[in-house]
Formats: sequence, structure tokens, C-alpha cells
Amino acid sequence: MKIALGTDHAGYAYKERIKEHLRALGHEPVDFGTFALLPKVDYPDFVRPAARAVARGECERGIVLGGSGNGEAMAANRFPGVRCALCYDVRTAELARRHNDANMISLGARVTDLDTALAIVDTWLATPFEGGRHEPRLRKIDEPVV
Repeated sequence: MKIALGTDHAGYAYKERIKEHLRALGHEPVDFGTFALLPKVDYPDFVRPAARAVARGECERGIVLGGSGNGEAMAANRFPGVRCALCYDVRTAELARRHNDANMISLGARVTDLDTALAIVDTWLATPFEGGRHEPRLRKIDEPVV
């Protein structure tokens, strides 16, 4: 599976480790940066291209990272068709997939330890969308807002 990655300076080290982890699992990470541990870069510069790739179908899923993950999720969710969930433990990752068919997740490197972040990624990748009663809700999410 092609998985878009995007982060600012705060999530850079986690992104690099997650990228290795995804490759080991047989996935194809597509890295939208940042590409070095540079101080104070702006997360939208890296999150937006990752989310755009998911929205366009160029990548099946995406993972974005930052200090808390909040701003990154907000930036990703600006793209139609993107459902980016802020995940801070395995349970939120499972529910994001099972109930919300989350095609992106956002992780906070300053609030989640690396082992938990990797467990979140594994759970999110392995959990199927439940469908059924959740499908009408997703259609409502996708309705244009005026």
C-alpha cells in the first residue's frame, strides 16, 4: 500500500522511524517531508501535499505528524475525501478505522511515545472499516458545506 507521510520538525524523527517500519511491513511510504531536522518549519508545507496525494488517490492512506498532531489533522482534513483522525492510543486508531474509515492519521510526537506511535500505525493498518450503520455518517461528512 502507498502511504503518504508528512511532518514538521517536531515529528521528523518519528516519521523516519515510521517510514522504516512501513517498508519492513511491505508498504511503500511516499515521503513529502520535511527531509531534515530543520528548526521551525511550517507543518502545512508538508502535510498539505501528503493529504492532497490521499485526496487524489495517488496514495491509499497517509500519516502526518507534529508536536501534538492537532494542527496537522486540521490541515489534512481541509481536503475533500480525507478523513484524518488524531490518534493518541491504539483504541483511537482502531475506532478511527472501524467507525470512520480514516484514510489518514495524525500523531503527536511530543505527546505519544514512539512504541505507542508504532502500535497505533499497526492497528490503523490492520483494522477494517465496519461499514453498515457508519456509512450514512460518512456520506454526511462528505456532503459539501456552504
